[in-house]
Amino acid sequence: MENKVKTTKKEQKRLTPEQRGKIGTLSSVIGILVNLLLFAGKFFAGMLIGSIAISADALNNLSDAASSLISLVTFRIASKPADRDHPFGHARIEYVSALIVGFLIIIVGYELIKSSIEKILSPTETAYQSVVVWILAISIALKLFLFVLNRLFGKRIMSDVLLATSLDSFTDAMATMAVLVSTLLLRFAQLNIDAYMGLIVAMLILWAGIKVLRENLSPILGEAPSQKVIEQITCIIVRYPEILGIHDMAVHSYGPMHIIVSLHAEVDGRVDVFTTHDVIDNIERQIKEELDIDCTIHMDPIVVGDEMVDKLKKTVHDILKSIDLRIHLHDFRCVIGRSHTNLIFDADVPFEVKEKDEVLRKMMSEAIKAKLGDQYFAVITIDRN
Repeated sequence: MENKVKTTKKEQKRLTPEQRGKIGTLSSVIGILVNLLLFAGKFFAGMLIGSIAISADALNNLSDAASSLISLVTFRIASKPADRDHPFGHARIEYVSALIVGFLIIIVGYELIKSSIEKILSPTETAYQSVVVWILAISIALKLFLFVLNRLFGKRIMSDVLLATSLDSFTDAMATMAVLVSTLLLRFAQLNIDAYMGLIVAMLILWAGIKVLRENLSPILGEAPSQKVIEQITCIIVRYPEILGIHDMAVHSYGPMHIIVSLHAEVDGRVDVFTTHDVIDNIERQIKEELDIDCTIHMDPIVVGDEMVDKLKKTVHDILKSIDLRIHLHDFRCVIGRSHTNLIFDADVPFEVKEKDEVLRKMMSEAIKAKLGDQYFAVITIDRN
């Protein structure tokens, strides 16, 4: 696991917000220029031969130029430093911009579907010109170039906007390929399927827009952390034998360059608090240095080596597993009184367990009393992390 973290760090060199903004700006400017060039060429070609499919493709390129313009503005805003009103920076604007790009793609796709259906119902003659084939072929090559460029830059700077633009460019290349096929069929087979190809192009555009929206809604709503981030953080923490367990990890993303993590770490309650606190500080510092993640760790002191507590913990653990194997126990402690004993613990319950929290608490409490006796009361916190 340690090697995996080191490799990731080596492969992903850190970028300053300014460097990241320059890469995003460069990609956006190239996208604007290329798409305006393609719009002009395809619009001329579509008017020349009366092709709804090529005209649809041209309008799609014009929307792509608008999307690149949005990306350009986005990177200028995202690279601004944190201020009093936005203490975590401005990088989340990228998620909003990606949604705008997705909506623009969907609007273009919808309008082109209507135009294509109208031509299917009221067909018109489509001519053939060899110059159009060259325009379409060059368009495919340029769109594949934008696909590769935006994908490489998007992964390099972890930008959802550029990755969305990359997907759009690939879809455009495939759509233009379909238009090229229909143009060649018109020339060599006298088969006019221009309106149907226009409909296929529009459907591909619509699908790309929906995919962009789905992928960028999650970070805005608040998605679960990636398994990679969890593994990287865990890998660092397990290097410290003083940490007996971790739970309640929460990962908050304020944009691709700013991640904040909080978690609870179980430690031996017998160890001096200053010694344990020093260990926690070292872990937080190491996570920042290796992963560039701001991490806050809460210490949970637990009883270690007490035979009675260990036995009760083992019993409660087995009871929870009998209810559902996916439930885990942590933060277990006992408060022993004259008339009764409180068993206080947290139960990690995955979202896949459909029973309500109140129902689970009742099931656990009743099972504990049935196993240990009526003098045992369970004080249970349900964690749905």
